[in-house]
Amino acid sequence: MSPARIIILVVALAAGLGAALLVQKPSQAPAPIAKVEPAPTVPVLVAAADIPIGNTVSQNDLRWLDWPLASVPAGVIRKDETPEAEKEIIGQLARYAVLAAEPIRREKLIRTDGTGFLSAVLPTGMRAIAISTDSRGASTAGGFILPNDRVDVICTWKGESANGRGAEAFVSETLLRNIRVLAIGQNVQERNGEKVVVGETATLEVDPGQVETLIQGQKTGTLSLALRSLKDAGDNASQPARNNDNAMTLVRYGITTKSVKP
Repeated sequence: MSPARIIILVVALAAGLGAALLVQKPSQAPAPIAKVEPAPTVPVLVAAADIPIGNTVSQNDLRWLDWPLASVPAGVIRKDETPEAEKEIIGQLARYAVLAAEPIRREKLIRTDGTGFLSAVLPTGMRAIAISTDSRGASTAGGFILPNDRVDVICTWKGESANGRGAEAFVSETLLRNIRVLAIGQNVQERNGEKVVVGETATLEVDPGQVETLIQGQKTGTLSLALRSLKDAGDNASQPARNNDNAMTLVRYGITTKSVKP
């Protein structure tokens, strides 16, 4: 055999041996998959459906929802802390509206023990009094005053003209400022997103002295409500509006003058 053929045969045998070794070499193992542990959760008591203000909480209004333990809000009701919380909550009244899936908070509820809703939510020392309003909106800012708005109460009656000739003139005076509206008619909250609440009465939150002022104003003339801006709702909080000089505004034929109350 010639040397050339011997060399070719050796190269072929070496190539075959190398191929065999490559085939027998085990394949590389796949990279290990990182195991993700689920974040720990805790059951939190939430509203199963919207709970309107003034509604009594029932069993169907509540459910437990798993909440990430690291982000549980402070003040919510946890099952690991109060497993019988549902029995405590059922039968209480909603002081504020609660949305579906919103965590239940005790400060939003109140146990009335058979009393009415308004008497249960009134702050200590305050009174609720209803005044007559114009259902067409003339006495309630066109009907756009809603529960929890702040208003000024204005009394209008007929008095003598400032010229002293005995002619009648309409007299307007602001009795109270920055008074909270508890209800319009029978509505104690905005319902189904409506922006106008119509009613024959407006129930206001006042102190005992202001009750007397409103009753006298109702007997003297017609009471109207002026809606206050949210930005100045905290100004002159619930203060009587009469000035020390007993000045009042007289409006006759579009002309405004001042008169002094005897």
